Amino acid sequence: MAKRQGKRQYAVIGLGRFGGGVVKALIEQGMEVLGIDMDEERVNEYSSIATHAVVADSTDEGVLKSLGVRNFEHVIVAIGENLQSSILTTLILKDMGIDKITVKAQNDYHERVLLKIGADRIIHPERDMGIRIAHQVVSKSVLDYLELSDEYSIVEMVAGNKMDGKSLLEMDIRAKYGCNVVAVKRDNEVIVSPHANQPVKEGDILIVIGAEKDVNRLEDNLMA
Repeated sequence: MAKRQGKRQYAVIGLGRFGGGVVKALIEQGMEVLGIDMDEERVNEYSSIATHAVVADSTDEGVLKSLGVRNFEHVIVAIGENLQSSILTTLILKDMGIDKITVKAQNDYHERVLLKIGADRIIHPERDMGIRIAHQVVSKSVLDYLELSDEYSIVEMVAGNKMDGKSLLEMDIRAKYGCNVVAVKRDNEVIVSPHANQPVKEGDILIVIGAEKDVNRLEDNLMA
């Protein structure tokens, strides 16, 4: 796959449910994507979606070199249950000098190994999605939840009637709860970095960043 000017290029190794979803999302954003899998059926499924899709063994360094993978700025390793293939593929990509390597991990042990051999980002799609769904199911006010680290999260919350007509300054969210409101969504308008006097209406969506325990306190006290 020859490198072209203008479009960013990605390679996705492993075209299962997760990897296939990544391919579709990147293509929808106008990127060039090379899809790689050992399963011919999967490759055929994505041959009309990805820029290129090939049947190949990613644990063979010669094969990856022949596909020009070293020219890609970002490679996503989305190999499913085969931990050995995932680890070996990541190691080969690192040795090839790929700028950014994102890898799907099956468990914490897998993640530790991947980090030791140089993966840039680790994704636990099932675990992360489970956390997001749990927050949405348990809370009436949480629309979406994204874990930034073990401690900090960014949360979309619906403002309740206790907030209606009050400014961010009046509610003193930062001082009382240790959280920052980084944006307010109202209908089709998004107010980024709202000023302290910004009034909040019931039904507004607040984008809040903070430690999970602080976000929970804010929700319990003001969002109900």
